[in-house]
Parts: sequence; C-alpha cells; structure tokens
Amino acid sequence: MDWKGVKVLVTGAGGFIGSHLTEELLRRGAAVRAMVHYNGAGRWGWLDETDPKLMRRCEITAGDVTDPFFVAQAAAGREVAFHLAALIGIPYSYKAPASYVHTNVLGTLNVLEACLRAKVRKVVHTSTSEVYGTARTVPIDEGHPLVGQSPYSASKIGADHLAESFHRSFGLPVATARPFNTFGPRQSARAVIPTIVTQLLSGAPRLTLGSLEPVRDFNFVADTVAGFLAVAAAPATVGQVVNIGSGRGVTVRETADLAMRLVGRQVPYAQDRVRVRPKNSEVFKLLCDARKAKKLAGWGPRYSLEQGLVQTIGYLKGRLSDYKPTLYNV
Repeated sequence: MDWKGVKVLVTGAGGFIGSHLTEELLRRGAAVRAMVHYNGAGRWGWLDETDPKLMRRCEITAGDVTDPFFVAQAAAGREVAFHLAALIGIPYSYKAPASYVHTNVLGTLNVLEACLRAKVRKVVHTSTSEVYGTARTVPIDEGHPLVGQSPYSASKIGADHLAESFHRSFGLPVATARPFNTFGPRQSARAVIPTIVTQLLSGAPRLTLGSLEPVRDFNFVADTVAGFLAVAAAPATVGQVVNIGSGRGVTVRETADLAMRLVGRQVPYAQDRVRVRPKNSEVFKLLCDARKAKKLAGWGPRYSLEQGLVQTIGYLKGRLSDYKPTLYNV
C-alpha cells in the first residue's frame, strides 16, 4: 500500500510499539495524527526522541482515550486508524483492575464509536496473545479459546469482542491485530527482556527473575510494525483477527541464556517470589501460528530473536541510566 498522503490516526502513539509505528508511517509519507496521553509536562512519550525532521510532518494531539469527546475530535477526517492506547502491565492489573477496564474497554469503545461516526475506512485494533491464556494446542491459531487469566487479559478480551461487535453490528471496517511478545528498543523494564538485559549490563551479580519456564514467542518490534501495516493494507483482514508472531517458542531461561552470551556475562539465577504470577494466572506457553497473516496480508517475520536481541542490547547500553535494574518494575 502506498501510504503517501493517507490521513492516519495512531492512538497510543507515544508508547513503545506506537512510537515505532508512527515513525514508520511518517517515513512512508502518511499524514499522521499522533494521539498521546496528556500530561502537564507537555511530553509526547517516546515521540520526544523522534527525528525532528519527521516530527515536523506529524500532528500531535494530547488527551485521554477514555474521553469520548476528545477521541471523536482525534478521529475526525481520518482515513485509517491504528488503536494502540492501552494499559498493558500484567502485574499492575492485579493492583488496579478497574483502571484496565476503564482504559482498555471503555477507551476502545470510544475509539470504535468515533471511527464509525467519522467513517474511517479501516481500523486496526490492537489485541495481545495474553488473551489466549496458557496454550491448549500449539501453535496457537486465531480459533484458540480466549481465557482471561489476568485482569489485563480479561480487559483485552472485552475490547476485542467490542471490535468484533462493531463490525458485525454496524459494518465498521475493523481488523484485530494480535501480536505475540513484542520486544525491542524503547520497551520498558516491566517486560522480561529489558529486565534481563539491564541487569546484565549493570553488572548485577545475579539475574533476578520470576518463573523461568514459561514459553514465549518473541517478535522484534520492526516485525510487529510491519504486521500492523500489512493488516491495515489488506482488504481481506476486515472483520478478522490476525496473529502476529515469529512461530518460535523459547523459555524465559533460554532467552536469558542467549542474552548472557550476547552480553558476554554469565551469572547465576535468583528467583524473586514477588515477580511470580499467581498460579492460576500464569500463562505457561505462547507459540504463534501466523499462517493467517501470511495468507490474508502477505506478512511474515524478518528478524530472528538473536538479531532483535543484538539491536535491543545495543540500544539499552546507551540508555541504562533510564532504567532501574535493581528494582522490580510492576
């Protein structure tokens, strides 16, 4: 798809994936309206660090996805919308579940309603592989049952069903992109890969983690962004859920072992019980079946876990002061 001049809305544009997506759209010539979360300091999240030459072509709108009036203004006049604004930390969802319902469910309702009224011609709603819970069959395709094993995943299941309902009830041209475990530069330390790498780079005498045995399908952020763009461009994805993942499953321990080799430090493991999810909430295995993405959108991963880790480690080396490697980031 030729994105030059296409009027695009990105919600959650200041976040980890959202900032990478916004930059790629700007590089491709899209007319991007980037919605960032309002704050008194006037900061735009990770977009503060985007090349100023790119940002001169970006329209920033700061507000809150839970405000329907603000969202309606943000969606006005847009042709394509990418909805990424969400609360995403699983441990924090145990502490503040109402916040997740408010942002992830009500916020998604506001975006869908605004896009319907604005006659947006394609909406890409962001899901998560966490909605599958622990895999019953692997690899996981889009027909796998949805299981709310945390308040976070439950809120995303609700949001996903709202997106489906707006397509079925009102004909909204919405597609749901369901990325597996995205990682890469800018990811916060609440995620496992930055947690591992920053501890190793900081010289910590041991690697302190929660459970080491859960299996994850790590997908480099550039591949996730390419997946979003492919889903948006493909007419066949309307009304569909599309997995975005590498198709390679690795345990947390295997991931940490690989990071140690790439960083050049071998340290012992130490388990912090606070970092372990409640027994019935832990998702033990996620492994993506991305054949639908290939069939409908022509998408497939380009980066291996190793290639992505090399780039992530290089980034974190220069940003270590932005992290708190000795603390547990909820």
